[in-house]
Amino acid sequence: MNAAAMPGGSISFGSRTVSRLGLGTMRLTGSGTWGDPSDPDRARAVLRTAVSDLGITHLDTADAYGPHTVEELIRDTLQPYPADLLIATKVGMIRPGPNRWCPLGRPDYLRAAAEASLRRLGTDHLGLCYLHRVDAAIPLADQVGVLADLHTEGKIGEIGLSKVTPEQITEAAAITPIAAVQNPFNLDEPDDPAVDHCARNGVTYVPYRPLNTGKLAVDGVEHALRWLLNRGDHLALIPGTSNRAHLAELATATASFTNTKRE
Repeated sequence: MNAAAMPGGSISFGSRTVSRLGLGTMRLTGSGTWGDPSDPDRARAVLRTAVSDLGITHLDTADAYGPHTVEELIRDTLQPYPADLLIATKVGMIRPGPNRWCPLGRPDYLRAAAEASLRRLGTDHLGLCYLHRVDAAIPLADQVGVLADLHTEGKIGEIGLSKVTPEQITEAAAITPIAAVQNPFNLDEPDDPAVDHCARNGVTYVPYRPLNTGKLAVDGVEHALRWLLNRGDHLALIPGTSNRAHLAELATATASFTNTKRE
């Protein structure tokens, strides 16, 4: 697809160029981000519509969504994957139960989790893999180091970090190139020093909760998303939905925003 025709324009994650509007997949699970979605056929239809009909080439997921549910759903729905599709997943979070999330950053666990994501997604290469959370009990260098090892082995393409400070980004970048940072950022949460830090250092910034779990949709989806797109051309959006009509609204809200990719 022509870069200018991609939803929201285009953006680069390291060596990969994708649509600036992506799809967050956390909502394609059961209540509490736990178990299967109530309507698996509707969840599959959302994925197919995003990729096949709307030209979205960036899907954001995690092994903790379900857990494991969404990675398997993506595999069963979209294989064989289009060559231009970037599937970003995350490792480093365990799920004791619905709505419960616990960081776990032991290097042996992170390696095992990445290997398991490869199997669930049915691929030998994770296009982008985030450290889902920094585990305060483990040196950050050890957590990022195992992802760097997996990159060297060809099992991870690009490496990202989630919910981190500029200092943590700098520490991680001294070990391996960081392609993306994913932090909460929206009109209700408009202050994150990592936004400008990423701009200065050539790192793509992915605001999660771009609509603040739907609260900002009340005053208009387009206003909230375009505020983010205008905040910097290094921002890539991953609003989430389990509804095709809402997905179409998200695409329409960014349709006229056709920047060229950041080099």
